[in-house]
Amino acid sequence: MTGRDVVLLADDDPLSREFLQEAIAGFGLEVHAVADGREAIDALGERAFDVVVTDLKMPRADGMEVLAASKRAEPDRAVVLVTAHGTMHTAVQALRQGADDILEKPVVLDELELLFERLRSKRRILRENRLLRDEAQGGDLVVGSRALQAVVDLVQRVARSKATVLVRGESGTGKERIAAMVHRLSDRAQAPFVKLNCAAIPEPLLESELFGHEAGAFTGAARRREGRFELADGGTLFLDEVGEMSAAMQSKLLRVLQEGEFERVGGGRPVLVDVRVVAATNRDLDAAVAAGRFRQDLLFRLDVVPVFLPPLRDRPEEIVPLARHFLRPGLRLDAAAEQALAGYGWPGNVRELQNVVQRVGLLCDGDVVTGDLVRRWLVPAAAAPPAERTVVLPAADPYAALIGRPLAEVERELVARTLRHCGGNRTRTAELLGIGVRTLFNRLQEPAGIVPPGS
Repeated sequence: MTGRDVVLLADDDPLSREFLQEAIAGFGLEVHAVADGREAIDALGERAFDVVVTDLKMPRADGMEVLAASKRAEPDRAVVLVTAHGTMHTAVQALRQGADDILEKPVVLDELELLFERLRSKRRILRENRLLRDEAQGGDLVVGSRALQAVVDLVQRVARSKATVLVRGESGTGKERIAAMVHRLSDRAQAPFVKLNCAAIPEPLLESELFGHEAGAFTGAARRREGRFELADGGTLFLDEVGEMSAAMQSKLLRVLQEGEFERVGGGRPVLVDVRVVAATNRDLDAAVAAGRFRQDLLFRLDVVPVFLPPLRDRPEEIVPLARHFLRPGLRLDAAAEQALAGYGWPGNVRELQNVVQRVGLLCDGDVVTGDLVRRWLVPAAAAPPAERTVVLPAADPYAALIGRPLAEVERELVARTLRHCGGNRTRTAELLGIGVRTLFNRLQEPAGIVPPGS
């Protein structure tokens, strides 16, 4: 084993301690040796160690106490117990409390070297797993506005519940980061966080991706395969773009949310799971329900905790802090660059900002990103192709076309045109019309030619 990993060695027998210290140093490791358990526990609080090797029987504090102190301070740190009094009971007790191995005196050097090699491989795998988990769950969320702080406060309040969460917002606003935060702050944080983009999977394959399949369920299904719900059992399943599901898949998703069970494709036996679902969409699901494209009962199940992420243009105070966060180490933005970033509309939201910042960071000369470089990669609205010029003549009387038409018909047309103008966004439509969202929903549900009482 090579490298400069640091080993804490605790042994009250001077001859045994000296022998082990020389052997471990001979493996290319740095060794800090102490004469009893209390010294070992004190040393754990004074510096960092990669491995602890401790005798079992020692004065002031025994090896089991050293093991417990090490695991409290750093649960993933390897601890090896050495004993001349090894019994099966002692070994089982130590392993249950987190020991990585038990060695009997006199220690065989070849076995000790192989043990350190195995411990080093285990630490490398643990580090890789942590990196993969961090990558899957995303990094820290940069909070620089009241609107986003309100979202974070809401997530902190509901994360430890089992309630489903529906995150709404435009593409690129950070919905996946919010889902990852829900998972990290929940009591499921050590369980799997599994993601699925419903819009990225062809409809014929989506059921298999979600629920898995049995061997022989379809051509190419040579063996049983677990779906995302099974992989997320005990943890959190993030369903992105849930509004893209077909009616059939919506029905099957609803059953899982209601019953906590499903059947694999080609299977006839229910599979029970304990999964917390966080869904996200950039579509107006209320309008989709009104249009018959999304199940209202499924929306009720998903929208237990509604979270709305405003677009970046509505939280401009976050633009520069986010840009600084995305910039690679060693670089900085000059005042003109920050001004250019802050003055842009960011139709692609945080994702577009991250891409632009990473791009200019790679292309800049020196350690300062200038305003000229930033502006080169921003596409202002004025750069869009000009619309064909038309001449509009004002009508002599703009209300003439409305005279003689039933009031309910005029109202329906006004609601429909305003809804189209707002791109199907019911909340914005209701604001422009000066009515509540529920009132708007009722208007959309009214049959043609029927005027509700009191209208």
